[in-house]
Amino acid sequence: MTHQTHRPAGRPASRLRKSAALALLPLAVACGGGEGDDTADRKRAASTRAVVTAAPEAGVVAPAKVEVIAGLTGCTAEIRIDADELREGICRTERGEYRITTFPEERFKVTWLDSAAIYGGKYLVGTRWVVSAKPELLAGFRSRLGGTVRELRSVAPTTAP
Repeated sequence: MTHQTHRPAGRPASRLRKSAALALLPLAVACGGGEGDDTADRKRAASTRAVVTAAPEAGVVAPAKVEVIAGLTGCTAEIRIDADELREGICRTERGEYRITTFPEERFKVTWLDSAAIYGGKYLVGTRWVVSAKPELLAGFRSRLGGTVRELRSVAPTTAP
């Protein structure tokens, strides 16, 4: 059974949902340059570096649904954010804690990745979904989910000594 949050037409989303979505999608990034902006493209290229890994063993590409991706990784996700721009679930297992984030459109995923670049780290990225976990978990997830392991690097300026 699929659960969908219903919001009456003409009524704004709750402040909590908006705050959670905005916390993950900083206004500065969301209001950045347009699709054809060369500066934004250069920043994106500098902040994201794909890590080459073998093709998934099962040849499966997970659909962009938190519950399905969680099931493929062996957990039942606790939904933490259910907003128009993204859904996020958290999994807690013996192997560790990880987050699964899905997006209704690819452009929201791109914005999220741009925002996440300030934190750095490795992520498993697929079509309209991202798994945030310890690097040692990502390889195992990739064989079940597909996607690409990406290392995000901060584009923030550093101070000279």
